Amino acid sequence: MTDQQETTSAIPAQPAPPAPGPWADYLAAAQRLDAVRRAASAASAEHQGAVTAARQELSSVRSRLAAQETRLARDLAVPVLELRPQSADLEVAAQAAGTGPASALAALQQARRSADAADALLTEAAPARRWRPWARNLLVYGPFAAVVLIVQIALYLVADPGSVPTYALLCGLTMPVIAFGLGWVTIGFVYGGDPGGVDRTPIIGAVACLVPVLLTCMGVGLASFLN
Repeated sequence: MTDQQETTSAIPAQPAPPAPGPWADYLAAAQRLDAVRRAASAASAEHQGAVTAARQELSSVRSRLAAQETRLARDLAVPVLELRPQSADLEVAAQAAGTGPASALAALQQARRSADAADALLTEAAPARRWRPWARNLLVYGPFAAVVLIVQIALYLVADPGSVPTYALLCGLTMPVIAFGLGWVTIGFVYGGDPGGVDRTPIIGAVACLVPVLLTCMGVGLASFLN
């Protein structure tokens, strides 16, 4: 109901109190009813405003929590089940929300402030993104495999042509094994403090350490073919 309607429907002010009687009782009752109507209209408007604000806060809090859940599961490897509310959490949330939109709005505003604080903590104390085990281990196996390749090329260049097969056999059998063993020990020494144990990815390490041998054999075969 608009202000104009409220003005026209309101009881006009009396220049002087009416004389006691039925008309005075009628005016008093009408004024009381008008006051009740105004109070109910104000309460309804306040209720509707609280409902609208609570819906907006709920949408904002949901999006914030979804983003934080994705970040915790992806960057910090937190299990998704640990991010779901438990029965005790639901009971506390129900008590905080209360029975009306005003109390629910206050609870949602508090939740939004908690989400802001959580974002600040995640930004300040965000750890470096973890490497995948195979990529991390390649940084260890790779240098040892490169040393194997360099040694094999050097032996091929300085060795006599007749002794190349012997050197190739010895290097092909021993040096990849030595490189793999050194990489295995180094990974355990550097990353052995992980709570869940260290994943040395032996297949990746074996392939990385055998690649120099294959490259050397291909190079020797190509050189023999050209000569």
